[in-house]
Amino acid sequence: MKIKLMVLAVSLVAFSGGAAGLDFGKLLEERINQELNKDKKTQPAPAQEPATSQSAVAKPPQEKQKIDARQLGFALFGDYTIEEENRIGKQIAGDMLGAVQLVRDDKLQNYVNLVGNWVALQSGRKDVTWRFGVLDTEDINAFAAPGGYIFVTRGLYRRLNNEAELAGVLGHEIAHVSQKHHLKLLKQSSLIGALGQAASSKVKDSDQAVQNLIGNGAEIMARGLDKSAEFEADRIGIVYAARAGYEPWGLPGVLQDLAALPAKDSRTSLLYKTHPHPADRLAALGEAVDGRLDAVSGKDLAKRFYRIR
Repeated sequence: MKIKLMVLAVSLVAFSGGAAGLDFGKLLEERINQELNKDKKTQPAPAQEPATSQSAVAKPPQEKQKIDARQLGFALFGDYTIEEENRIGKQIAGDMLGAVQLVRDDKLQNYVNLVGNWVALQSGRKDVTWRFGVLDTEDINAFAAPGGYIFVTRGLYRRLNNEAELAGVLGHEIAHVSQKHHLKLLKQSSLIGALGQAASSKVKDSDQAVQNLIGNGAEIMARGLDKSAEFEADRIGIVYAARAGYEPWGLPGVLQDLAALPAKDSRTSLLYKTHPHPADRLAALGEAVDGRLDAVSGKDLAKRFYRIR
């Protein structure tokens, strides 16, 4: 059993990748060995001679540091409940809305929620209550948070030409939630935290555990996901849009438009920090699709597309 646990743990860490040049596979092996062997008896320390002066009084031995076994076990074998996912997403979304407000246009927000929820039905995640919003900023970007929170900036929305393009953008973000990309990255972060930090006491309750993860979630939102997650969301997103009856080339059309923007456009600075360059996404998407959607037809619904006043 110990051997199986060790092999699985090391393989998981190797899959998640190292950070800051540390060998987490070796560190994980050492830490798990400590946990598995912590109940073994140790030889008593030799008795010390009485101190002859106050300065020579021996200091009490420091308490042995322990990793948070609950956090480590969750990172290796656990999964988030839908309640935890919702709470993490709600906190991240709240932080985002605390920094940038929604556009004050009820018809716009209602329209985006209608389109978004229709596309989200194609994802199969019926356990999620989907919420969509347009943020009042000219930055060009879109965001997703666990629990079904999806945001598009006003700057990006203004560049859209039809409803199919909106569906493609929302489909990409919906795919991040359906595939639990942020939650998977949070689990890796939880594993690194369990190995890299010594905990003097275990987390008292699940509320505190979720609060700890929210901090990591905000950091992950700021620095973005890896390229493989973004490319996967592109592939899945156009499928969701096509299933919903839209012309499947909406998202590629948006990426083509963004790729033509000046490299030093300040509106895309955050986008390029959290996503691969649109040209790279287009190339990866074209290679993955490779003509498979040529026979798929859908609607762009340009006349129905809601224009921001």
